[in-house]
Amino acid sequence: MGRKEKNEQQREGIRQMILKEAKNLFLKDGYEATSMRKIAQGAGISPTTIYLYYKDKSDMAYALHKEGFKILGKQFMVLQSVENAFERLKAMGKIYLRFALENPDFYEIMFIMKEPIEFLSKQDTCEWEEGEQAFNSLLNTVADCKKEGFFKEMDERIVALNIWALVHGLCSLKLQGHLDHVAAAHLGEDMQRDVLDDAYNGLILMISSLR
Repeated sequence: MGRKEKNEQQREGIRQMILKEAKNLFLKDGYEATSMRKIAQGAGISPTTIYLYYKDKSDMAYALHKEGFKILGKQFMVLQSVENAFERLKAMGKIYLRFALENPDFYEIMFIMKEPIEFLSKQDTCEWEEGEQAFNSLLNTVADCKKEGFFKEMDERIVALNIWALVHGLCSLKLQGHLDHVAAAHLGEDMQRDVLDDAYNGLILMISSLR
């Protein structure tokens, strides 16, 4: 390995340490209470060095936001071979739910924290490449469902937006404990069942009737 490659590898290692520490502090202490100095200290670098990698903490929040979408996007990629559009739609929802449960830290930054989107809105472009790729996967699948007879006379953009909002709602309620709390109060002995899975299956049943 040449000197240039070693330097680049070292830089990438430091970048990952910075992002890891930023993610931990954002979620533990809150975005507002986290300072660049505190992130640098936790990452084991000087406050001066950290500015060689990120101009401010909103830049870091957006970088973490992008990292999360890369993970989610790779998981969606496996569905490209699923020809039945409605089966693909159901699988997308399952992947989204699993992603949220397995990566609650990234999910919080991607879909709960407002700072990454605020960072994007301050840039010269309003393009949201990583988010658009994920949403377009859903939108294209909804459009394919229309070809199979679903969502007749409905705008696929509105359908896709509503489906995303509903599944996101389930994820948020689960991650914050509200879904299990309400289920425990109203389902009682049935709580041995997978409440999130049951709720999602119920949602799919309702969606499947729109044909």
